[in-house]
Amino acid sequence: MKKKEELPDCPVATTVSLIGSKWKLLIMRNLLARPWRFNELQRDLEGISQKVLTDSLRSMESDGIVTRTVYAEVPPRVEYALSELGESLRPIIKSMEVWGTEYKKGSFPSS
Repeated sequence: MKKKEELPDCPVATTVSLIGSKWKLLIMRNLLARPWRFNELQRDLEGISQKVLTDSLRSMESDGIVTRTVYAEVPPRVEYALSELGESLRPIIKSMEVWGTEYKKGSFPSS
C-alpha cells in the first residue's frame, strides 16, 4: 500500500492515482462480478497486453484493492478478487456505469 506521504493532498487525485487508469477500472469492473483467473481477464479485456495486466494487478494488489489467491493444485491455479477495500469502490464504479448509460442515451443537454 502507498504510504500517506506518497499520496496527493487532493482526495480526488488520490483516488485517481489508485484506480484512474483505463485498465484498472475495467479490471475492477470484471472483479465486481466474481473472482477471475489471469488468462480469463486477458481474454475478456480486449487489447490489454500481458505486461500491462500483470503490472496493473500487482499494483492493485500492492495497494490493497485486489487479492491474489494461489491454489495448491497441479497445474497451479491463481484467482484475483476484490479485497474489502476494493469492494468499497463498488458505488463509484456503479455511478460511472449509470452516468455512461445516461450519456449514451443522450439524456444530458448538449453543451
